[in-house]
Amino acid sequence: MSQILQSLNKTLLAGLILLIAIVLIVGSVSGSPIQLTTVWTSFLFRWLHVASGIMWIGLLYYFNFVQIPSMPKIPDEQKPAIGKVIAPAALFWFRWAALATVVTGLVVAALQGYLHAAFTLQPGFVAIGIGMWIALVMAFNVWFIIWPNQKKALGMVVVEPEEKARAARLAMLTSRTNTMLSIPMLYMMVAQSHGGL
Repeated sequence: MSQILQSLNKTLLAGLILLIAIVLIVGSVSGSPIQLTTVWTSFLFRWLHVASGIMWIGLLYYFNFVQIPSMPKIPDEQKPAIGKVIAPAALFWFRWAALATVVTGLVVAALQGYLHAAFTLQPGFVAIGIGMWIALVMAFNVWFIIWPNQKKALGMVVVEPEEKARAARLAMLTSRTNTMLSIPMLYMMVAQSHGGL
């Protein structure tokens, strides 16, 4: 077991195998095994949407609740480990999780038949529509403001020290903006199907 848990890929594969086993056992015991229908496909994309959203918002909260506040407390000689190793890896997963969340969310809305109604904020789809619009703004911020400026701040793109400082500040402020936006976005996403409005 420790060999599996020492490798992230093996851990994820084991989790997927465990999920499949549980689903097959529960389906067998309950007498309702999974059938590859549009409903199940929609559910699968919803599950992928939630999983990628957890990764995206989890990393957003990691940056804002842990990394940014901790950086001033880290001795200067240790900061390169964050800037050269941890932050680039976290930013990789952060931006791709944002994209995966948006894409899977759009697929769910299309499969469920409410994509147009949500985007146009039609009655009955206002909450999910607002959540979707906020999520799109947040994803735009990730790819077109935070990431380009983080590349400068982390030295992946060489710029003058003044530009590096401006880029770091803009990336931080945009990340804080996304943290602020995540509160109503998450509420609206959950409110749509759970009576929050």
